[in-house]
Amino acid sequence: MATKFGGVWAIDIGNSSLKALQLSDAGGALEVVGFANIEHTKILSGTSVKPAERDELTALSLHQFVTENNVGKKDIIIISMPSQNSFARFVNLPPVEQKRIPEIVKFEASQQIPFDISEVQWDWQMLTETDSGQSRVGIFAIKNDVVNEALKYFTAENLQIRYVQMAPMALYNYLLYDRPDLTASDTKATVILNIGAENTDLVVCTKSTPWQRAIPMGGNAFTMAIADAFKLNFQKAEKLKRTAPMSKYARQILQAMKPVFSDLSSEIQRSLGFYTNSNPNTQLSRIIAFGGGTKMRGLLKYLQQSLQIPVERPDSFKNLTLAPNVSAAKFHENVSDFGIVYGLGVQGLGLGKIESNLLPRSAARSMAWANKSKYFVAAACMLLLVSVLSFARALLDRKAYGDNSRVRQEVRSLIQAANESQQKLTTEESKTPAFEATIQKQFEYFQYRDVVPRLTEVLLAVLPNEKNNPGQSNLYRAFADGDAESILEIPRKKRKQMFITNMSIQFTSDVETTDFSGMTFTVSREKTETEKAIEQQRIMEIMMEGAPSSARSGYRPSSTGRGAQSTEQQGKPGFLVSIAGYSPYENMGELMDPPGVKEDSSKWGVITRLMHPDDIVDGNCPFELFSKTDSKHFQIQTGEVDPLASMPEGIGLAETPTEKKSDQIKGVRSVLVDPMTKEIISRVPEMNEYGRQRLDRLGKVIYEVNDHWFALNMKFVWKNAPKRAAP
Repeated sequence: MATKFGGVWAIDIGNSSLKALQLSDAGGALEVVGFANIEHTKILSGTSVKPAERDELTALSLHQFVTENNVGKKDIIIISMPSQNSFARFVNLPPVEQKRIPEIVKFEASQQIPFDISEVQWDWQMLTETDSGQSRVGIFAIKNDVVNEALKYFTAENLQIRYVQMAPMALYNYLLYDRPDLTASDTKATVILNIGAENTDLVVCTKSTPWQRAIPMGGNAFTMAIADAFKLNFQKAEKLKRTAPMSKYARQILQAMKPVFSDLSSEIQRSLGFYTNSNPNTQLSRIIAFGGGTKMRGLLKYLQQSLQIPVERPDSFKNLTLAPNVSAAKFHENVSDFGIVYGLGVQGLGLGKIESNLLPRSAARSMAWANKSKYFVAAACMLLLVSVLSFARALLDRKAYGDNSRVRQEVRSLIQAANESQQKLTTEESKTPAFEATIQKQFEYFQYRDVVPRLTEVLLAVLPNEKNNPGQSNLYRAFADGDAESILEIPRKKRKQMFITNMSIQFTSDVETTDFSGMTFTVSREKTETEKAIEQQRIMEIMMEGAPSSARSGYRPSSTGRGAQSTEQQGKPGFLVSIAGYSPYENMGELMDPPGVKEDSSKWGVITRLMHPDDIVDGNCPFELFSKTDSKHFQIQTGEVDPLASMPEGIGLAETPTEKKSDQIKGVRSVLVDPMTKEIISRVPEMNEYGRQRLDRLGKVIYEVNDHWFALNMKFVWKNAPKRAAP
């Protein structure tokens, strides 16, 4: 069994690079503590690389990894072995007693393994038990000289290997841990392709058993095709392959590699056909591709079209978290290369289904005795030290007893004083109930001090966030991390964000009769009747944008009539809430209160969620939105972000455009910008191709609208408010 505590380094040395992943078990969740992807200076399986040079290049990459990551002798390390050098069989055993299973497995191993049993390192593992009482076991083996050849590089770095696992079994462990939804049954299988430099690992994964095959074709086959077509050596052909998408010879390169595409697809199709013929009740649902070969342009799309099975290349891991010191951007660049080391790490932390270990027993015994010898020496030293100290302490105690008669007298006096103090303490403690009753009465005044924070929690929970809008979860995480570059990857008008600049919460004993006097955050100026009418029409258009005509005709946000709800809630205590801010999203109505969403919570807006607070805070919410349809109790204002117009305070940062920027937005002396991304959020004049401001037919400047501001006045009933004492 592997360890379930601490951390583990998982290492996979391939023909093109060394991949390593350090995982730790952080309270039941796996966390990436460190990682490395070190490319060899040459591809080890290249035609010009001799065995001696291959050993030297491998040793150099491993030494660089050990030096850069401070890997030591005490670190737990698990390594992989390539599939073409390993052996795996899955057999059913007849119903026998449990104690006889090891004997039968040993017999099956001698029959199944195509080598002398003394020349290989082998292991087995119980997988499932059938309804008929049969047991299905996996038998895994690798030749001793192969595993010893791999271990010599680590021995040279004074590193101790704890576990050796086959690469296909590591991929199986990865899939069962990270994507359990894809291995929920034995009737639907997921295929993992790991396209390496020289070979391609194909692993068919079901809930109970993997099936593997090593296809002797990988990235080198594409390189050789380019080398033959362009008459280049291997190294130059490899460089041309990697830069093919940017090369002016991209079409010729693709034409040269096309036969290899076809051959690889045929080999995969042949292998999958053999599997489906042997397992007619199992359906292949999808292919997950790993390895450097997946980065080849057009390969995955070609495989999907030819195999008629969905193909995906992971860009992230579902059940891995990153430690604070790990660069998320660099890690996600290497996700497609980390399938094997992820599976190794899962096994190293005791969380993998396949737990076989092909480490030679001689190496395991040497490591065990080396680890225990230091404990023997330490125990002997501690025994000797304890003996000497005990003898010395006896002599010192005898001398001290004779010299400290005066001290003993003082101790007796102190004990008497302590007894008197204890009696006084008991007397004082008897007064505790009276004091506690007084304290409890005083603290009753603070019984409801958490009500406003709970209301604030509800208000913040209804805003667009990772839970309410999982489709833009990367945006919210980037904003929380202060990652402006990742935020800018999403067009500003597509970002479902709302920035709160002002908030006010005021308690009232009667939400029906209390108005919003003095609670608006909008900068006020007297408007003409025409402006008021236009503003009301704009609010109606924003709130009803995208709604069907029937919904628009029935929507009356400015109605002042009192319905049955107002009558029922009359005289109830609650809170007046005012919120102001701005949003870059192009459709304010969709963010606020989209029409026709009904019970589909994934399409709710801010106001829709406020109408369903119990669904937002996952519990019995003590607050209820009061009379949304009455403008006396629910008010909303919106408008374009414009520093020269009336709007809430605190929106954006005022900046003077640079000389270069001023040429693009002539006539604007000051703009408002986003505090984080520095994007312009206020409206600016549109410019024509001559660098002049565009005008409409009446000669007025046409403006490009960026962000919109909003101001909400709402009332919430406090459902479980304490009853006021009668006068």
